[in-house]
Amino acid sequence: MFTQNLANELFKIALGKGADFADIYVENTCSTNIICEENKIEYISSGTDKGLGIRFLTGEKTLYASSNDFSPKKLRGLSENLLLSCECRTNKEKGKKKCLDVFTYEHLNNEKNELYNIKKLPDMIPIDEKIKLVNLANKAARKVDVKVKQVKVICNNVIKEIIVANSFGLYNCEKRIYTTFLISVVASDGKIIQTSHELIGGLLGFELFDSYDIESLSSGVAKRAVNLLNAPQVIAGSMPVILSAEAGGTMIHEAIGHSLEADLVQKGVSPAYAGKKGKKIGSELITVIDDPTLFTKRGSYLFDDEGIPARRNILVENGILKNYLYDLFSAWKDNTKSTGNGRRASYRFKPIPRMSNTYIAPGKEDPQDISKAQEKGLLVKKMGGGEVNTANGDFVFEVEEGYEIINGKVGPLVRGAILIGNGPEVLNSIDKVGNDLGFNIGTCGKDGQGVPVSDGQPTLRIPQIIVGGTTKTKR
Repeated sequence: MFTQNLANELFKIALGKGADFADIYVENTCSTNIICEENKIEYISSGTDKGLGIRFLTGEKTLYASSNDFSPKKLRGLSENLLLSCECRTNKEKGKKKCLDVFTYEHLNNEKNELYNIKKLPDMIPIDEKIKLVNLANKAARKVDVKVKQVKVICNNVIKEIIVANSFGLYNCEKRIYTTFLISVVASDGKIIQTSHELIGGLLGFELFDSYDIESLSSGVAKRAVNLLNAPQVIAGSMPVILSAEAGGTMIHEAIGHSLEADLVQKGVSPAYAGKKGKKIGSELITVIDDPTLFTKRGSYLFDDEGIPARRNILVENGILKNYLYDLFSAWKDNTKSTGNGRRASYRFKPIPRMSNTYIAPGKEDPQDISKAQEKGLLVKKMGGGEVNTANGDFVFEVEEGYEIINGKVGPLVRGAILIGNGPEVLNSIDKVGNDLGFNIGTCGKDGQGVPVSDGQPTLRIPQIIVGGTTKTKR
């Protein structure tokens, strides 16, 4: 069993051999996954993964190791071997004052999860009830139309208990409970194939399903896929695009969010924003916030995976770059403090700067007025997959649900739209921001690690952006 006394003993070993800083991340994760595919329950899994990661910082070197063995003997040996794997500085005071100054923060020792109010613990819900819900979604999607060829439904619950301790005396405990539900549909008329999906969830229990009618949600996903079969292809070209709040902040997450993570800035991977603090990088209508304290959002937490208290961080305010997202190590390199964004996929990985719940703050305009004022263009209600080059901000995103705008009115559903642009340019060009706000959820990948996130935005108007599609003039 891991204890604070054992942690202090390991820290003593590390500091005695020249490390400037040491921390330990302990994790116990229980998960249940139910998958329905091919019109049957294809897979049910339930398991536990328990382990810890030990990290020592010595100068600008990071030493990290993980283990599933919690025995004091094993952990002492692991610590000693880890320190031997890289030559520590013999002068322990070299650079240490800077390190201590940067790592000073208020300790937050939590006995209760004050951020959360879990009403229905996933592990208290019978497995039969979860299976029933998955089957309900599957049947609702399949009965929409014979053109529905494939349906996949996944119900996932994760209960993650963590402890973070460090050599400055911090010892924090937190229990995070995640529930997600995915519906994915493939439709075909024999000539073309279209897909549609919906992912719901957050940092909450089975009360998630009190807010959704799963039959209606699932049938809606299937109808969208079927309707896309008959939808005309969008005509390629440069045009105004309105991103509705329903679309969530996927594009903002990819086009600017990663570029503001401090480690990428320090590595020169994000030149568009390097050295730009205090300077204008976007439209004065744009304020970008990363906030892990938002109630029930998938990217929320009480403290990050280094034990730093969660806090609301304004990254861009009225177009001015205010800050980057820092973990402890990247903050040390910039002689500043962590923003509470040190995150990791599990105990097997060292923490790195990551987004949590990242969104563009609402503006003042009525979303309806934004659409009515647009004579023609594309209205995006749901984004698909995409790619972004963090070095220059260039991106390509698929549009899963988009509509033509004709004379200020929402026209027909179109298919095949792809948004092609550049993050910094789009951020500067946005000229209308709605007073609404919508979120979507996902698992963000970086350096081989996936962490839960939420992305949000109000209704936005991009006055001109390239939309990929067909070159045919008749559809």
